[in-house]
Amino acid sequence: MDLEIAAQGFSALGSEARLQVVLTLVKAGQGGLTVGDIQSRTDMAASTLAHHLKFLAAAGLVRQEKDGRSVINHAAFGHLENLAGYILKECCADANGCAGPSEPSGPKRKSEFVDD
Repeated sequence: MDLEIAAQGFSALGSEARLQVVLTLVKAGQGGLTVGDIQSRTDMAASTLAHHLKFLAAAGLVRQEKDGRSVINHAAFGHLENLAGYILKECCADANGCAGPSEPSGPKRKSEFVDD
């Protein structure tokens, strides 16, 4: 994966709403969800959801397929795995004897963020 494709994928995940949509689709598994199902699980307005799905599909994070009159949305698991791998493959590249990634130590809730 090249830097430009990785940046596009991470940019698409940079919105709280789009991240919520991707996580909803990941939780749904390989079967995917209709737009209505995503909307009911996220409480997102239809027009807002349509905008975010279009953005995510353009970034290759969501795959859409027509099933009759419905559109089924699927998380693009392969691309999501590639994005995670893109970051993690650089682990310890400049360090000698590094044991690899450890448990995340970053904030877990918004309240844990510190303003600089």
